[in-house]
Amino acid sequence: MPRGSHHTLDLEVSRSFKIVKSNGWDSVANTTLSQALSDDRNGAMAAVVMQEGLANICLITQFRTVLKTKVESVVPKKRDKASEQDAGMKRFFDKTLNSLVRALDFSDTRPLLLASPGFTAGDFKDYMTKQGRDKSDKVLSAIAKNATVIHTNSGHLHSLNEVLKSPEVLAKMRDMVYAKETQYMDQFFDMLKLDDGRAWYGTKAVEKAVADGAVGPGGGVLLVNNSLFRSDDLETRKKYVGLVDKVHLDGGEARILSSEHESGQRLKLMGDIAAILNYPILDLDEDEEEEAEQVVRDNGNRHEEDEDMLDSVI
Repeated sequence: MPRGSHHTLDLEVSRSFKIVKSNGWDSVANTTLSQALSDDRNGAMAAVVMQEGLANICLITQFRTVLKTKVESVVPKKRDKASEQDAGMKRFFDKTLNSLVRALDFSDTRPLLLASPGFTAGDFKDYMTKQGRDKSDKVLSAIAKNATVIHTNSGHLHSLNEVLKSPEVLAKMRDMVYAKETQYMDQFFDMLKLDDGRAWYGTKAVEKAVADGAVGPGGGVLLVNNSLFRSDDLETRKKYVGLVDKVHLDGGEARILSSEHESGQRLKLMGDIAAILNYPILDLDEDEEEEAEQVVRDNGNRHEEDEDMLDSVI
């Protein structure tokens, strides 16, 4: 089917369906689907949408939002005695906190969104901070420290849509999802400036490195922008899928970056593909025309790129 064409399907809730491709699904597509179906993976953000007596504890991934558990607790109204309401809020916060740490894994630091009308979310963050301090609980203190308070119109789950439209939250989620990719791009440019033969970019040079097994165990990383897997040309897509498969087979790591994220924009300047080698190779571009005219040759040795260009992408 030509790119841009589409079919319309009516799918029923809870009714399974199957999509079949005549040539099968490639490894990149399968990995993307697996990540989309994985609830608690790297880059998933925790969120609590709450109001007095109600808390929805959620996990937000790049692809969907999953309700992990709901907390309900009776909290006396403000017209009741202040001491009774304070005791009711304490019970509610305690129940919510216990449910939060049971439902989600905070062993690795992850941001937490606390959303509510009024002051409920802010008060809950203060409660977590105090509990972490009183119990000398470093994990709980870290959870509270990484919590961001957002205002919503209610504590019901649908109010999470308000939160997810926030530019601040969207930026934080993108940075979480591609945090590792950003680290690899920083590492790549550091190695590129060293000019020691372990950092290469451009299709031809990277293809040679992968074919030689130089993007393997011991630090080898292939960096590819996802735009290359969306090419209108099937053979082009197959070529880059093949590079990813070869790197995995050799024991290296392949990272697919988003062309819309800052890390992908930096990679785009290098031809959408780059590699960190697990051992140096100094002649990958020997006798070849420069792909981006960004490297100067002299007697077969690669010289450092124009510093202004590097400063703009590092």
